Amino acid sequence: MIGDYDIDGVNATYILLEGLERLGADVDSDIPDRISDGYGLNRHLVERAYEAGVDTLITCDNGIAAADEIAYGKEMGMTVIVTDHHEVPFDEQDGEKRYRIPPADAVMDPKQPDCLYPFKGLCGAAVAYKLMEALWESMGKDSADLDNLIENVAIATIGDVMDLEDENRIFVKEGLQMLRRTKNPGLKALIECTGIDKESLNSYHIGFVLGPCINASGRLDTAKRALELLRAGTQKEADILAGDLKALNDSRKDMTEEAVKQEKIAMGILKKQAEEQVETTTISKDKVLVVYLPDCHESLAGIVAGRIRENYYKPVFVLTDAEEGVKGSGRSIDGYHMYEELNKCKELLTKFGGHRLAAGLSLPKENVGKFREMLNKNCTLTEEEMKEKVTIDMEMPFGCVTEGLVKELELLEPFGKGNTKPVFAARDVTLLGARILGKNRNVLKLQVQDVNGYRIEAMLFHHADDFLGKLEEQYGKTEVDALLKGRGRQIQISLTYYPDINEYMGKKTPQIVVTHYR
Repeated sequence: MIGDYDIDGVNATYILLEGLERLGADVDSDIPDRISDGYGLNRHLVERAYEAGVDTLITCDNGIAAADEIAYGKEMGMTVIVTDHHEVPFDEQDGEKRYRIPPADAVMDPKQPDCLYPFKGLCGAAVAYKLMEALWESMGKDSADLDNLIENVAIATIGDVMDLEDENRIFVKEGLQMLRRTKNPGLKALIECTGIDKESLNSYHIGFVLGPCINASGRLDTAKRALELLRAGTQKEADILAGDLKALNDSRKDMTEEAVKQEKIAMGILKKQAEEQVETTTISKDKVLVVYLPDCHESLAGIVAGRIRENYYKPVFVLTDAEEGVKGSGRSIDGYHMYEELNKCKELLTKFGGHRLAAGLSLPKENVGKFREMLNKNCTLTEEEMKEKVTIDMEMPFGCVTEGLVKELELLEPFGKGNTKPVFAARDVTLLGARILGKNRNVLKLQVQDVNGYRIEAMLFHHADDFLGKLEEQYGKTEVDALLKGRGRQIQISLTYYPDINEYMGKKTPQIVVTHYR
């Protein structure tokens, strides 16, 4: 098995290893190193497998764009099977797409143009699971014995930000229930060392607690450590590995904060350069932002790209120096298909792959300027498409936020991409008080009052400094200082929120979580 170093690739690899081993197969795995190997299959990995006496290669969460590497493996006499869920490479001639399927012995990817599988939104781990189901049934085994692997499909589906609809919704709903009583020593240890209450474990905990710990090994060390955790044979071994991954993720958080500071400085420089240019197109005025941060750690490029996208609501590529040339990650907006746009620039790129909303790429350093120009020349985004849209379910006064309502809304879980939490709105909300919380002072607890005079606590979990800065611009420092002392009266905003319950020392109190404000 040749996996990938992210949460989807690690779980896909684990599923294939477990499924094949239980059938008695002699199996082994390899996961590329982010820095030295790069993304997906490469000749070095194929040669390493051949020298180890491997006769069959199975890719997990990669391979659909590795035609040359797969052809190389075939030349060496190996059987090659691709399991992937990424976009299929194509050439466009006379407005028609001609897809390039790699020359493997078998290719499983629901995004193939002639694939009859009815649901195209599976993650790589789900595709791997489907292969194991089919293989077990074909060998006269009961595929229900693989059911415990659904918890890994759920982790990968949420961690890879797949739409929680159709079959994915079933995988995640069932997988979360399994995780609460998991018998996997590694997952049990990770849940315990991160302090998650197993009974209340939900998609949030996978996306923002467990998932980052699994991903951290691929970003800063080697994803093989995350795979070792899933494969741990004893609880003692699992406890040690889980502690290592948690410590690694804590280290990544510190690096991320530093990267954000660097990114803000870099963006400030870019803005200054843009202001100095009068008649020419500048980076800040481009529809597609290509930001070159040579000193940014390449494992953090995607995180920085996401932050810049949040600020400007534009597709963003962050490029950084690598061992060979330049590497980068992209994060997109709804109206911009990142993979297809990269495909239009493929003559400038060494390698690329991804989805509609996220992608990775590498290119020669001398092509960075041409890459930026070509992306923007090809871009057809309208001004309307570049305005972030916030969809609300209804306008609702704070008095309706009760423990009963929160329990009713829980029936709609699991929440995530494609099935977001219900969002409500309130206008002319008065801010009465504010407290800055969190290690990085990025969380704000507000006391707010709606037009009916109903008061409730509101949590703002991101960009507290930006929020207070905007209030200071409009209302002045004196009023913001009064707000922080609990004596606010003049500041009013409109906001969107979802209802929540704060539980402290056994007491449950309704609160709201602010998602957007104006």
